[in-house]
Amino acid sequence: MLRSAPVAPLLVPLPSPLALPLPLSPPPPNPNPNPNTNTYPSHRRIRRRRLLLLSVPLLVVSAPPPPHSSARGLLRMPPARLANRYFLVRAGESAYERAGVVRTNPVAKTSVDSGLAAPEGLRQAARAALELKRLGACEDACWIWPSITQRSYQAAEIIASANGVDRSHIVPEYSFLDARGLGAFEGRSLESISEVYASDNISPNIKPPPISDGTPNESVADVFVRVTQLMSILETQYSGDTVIIVSPDSDNLSVLQAGLIGLDLRRASKPDSLEYVQGV
Repeated sequence: MLRSAPVAPLLVPLPSPLALPLPLSPPPPNPNPNPNTNTYPSHRRIRRRRLLLLSVPLLVVSAPPPPHSSARGLLRMPPARLANRYFLVRAGESAYERAGVVRTNPVAKTSVDSGLAAPEGLRQAARAALELKRLGACEDACWIWPSITQRSYQAAEIIASANGVDRSHIVPEYSFLDARGLGAFEGRSLESISEVYASDNISPNIKPPPISDGTPNESVADVFVRVTQLMSILETQYSGDTVIIVSPDSDNLSVLQAGLIGLDLRRASKPDSLEYVQGV
């Protein structure tokens, strides 16, 4: 969902309260002769959406918290209202991303090579941290939920330091915020994943081709399930709090935002399908 041209950290405000339609399930694919197959379509040229490369904070403003009794079970998307205020932060680039290589195998998520690349990845995380401070994200305390992925946790520590947040308020998330698994695209160039996003535009249920090295091959619908599970935990565990979610990639954030506002998940993968407002 990121623009190709380098820009400063971006913000996306959502309306408050969230006036949203009926609960959303992942939408059906476009009509086609064989809708039940998840075969990977031929390559379509589209303007490449950068999977990684920028630190992107997205602001989600919630409505007043509902009664605790209503915050139980799996969150239905889009929610009628949220119990908390959320900031969605995309961690800075890693060494793999800097080299233009796809790396989504969860086995490597805690390796040093998956950490923030110096100096640009560290600068991106610092810019996001300072922007959160400017917005007063943690003035009344906050919780930081990063993926356990090395670069996400490093970004969380930078955010905590800049905003005076105690490390005890950093809560690592071990699976629901993993980078989207791109299957057979693992190890290929970032340019090649335009094929993945072309398929996402056809149906949120199409998976990238599988691979035997253990890298997941996830569709948009698979990511939707993960981020819905994460939001269900957060909406049950907290009420009236501020939560900063730190993701290693932009797919988690774009799919989560699409779910929160009721956007067709096929649009979640289109470049510029969501309006970005420059924050700094």
